[in-house]
Amino acid sequence: MKINIRRAVKEDCPRLLELVQELATYERAPNEVTVTLEHFTESGFRERPVWWAFVAASPNPSGGGEQIHGFALYYIRYSTWKGQAMYLEDILITNEMRGKGIGKLLFDRLIEEAREKKFNRIIWQVLDWNEPAIDFYKKYNAEFDSGWLNCSIYVTSAQNT
Repeated sequence: MKINIRRAVKEDCPRLLELVQELATYERAPNEVTVTLEHFTESGFRERPVWWAFVAASPNPSGGGEQIHGFALYYIRYSTWKGQAMYLEDILITNEMRGKGIGKLLFDRLIEEAREKKFNRIIWQVLDWNEPAIDFYKKYNAEFDSGWLNCSIYVTSAQNT
């Protein structure tokens, strides 16, 4: 099967959100996806987007377009110590297409993008129980940092301080 890695386009957003939901289910958090298609699309395809993505697609065997089997979505993160970096928010290959080298194609394209944009590194997170992903990243000699804790707060107009 011929896999094409290309930049995501606005019309891909419904499928990308389906894949985001698939990822959330895999990560045991199926009810945590709350972003709307409108917000997701607008965030990636406005005049100044806040995210960019690559998709892995193949020709649709039944004709008419293509099938998207995976994606990698990133944004720019800034460190006062190190400068701009690519933050890989999500990379996902559909369950039925895993093990076919598609993740490598996407990850290699991210590395190429980071070099083209002169980012000094690529940063991401992986769940400590996701052994297949950890093993995949080890092939790239990824460094795993256990010294930091993830923190977040939700900010809404109704939040009390």
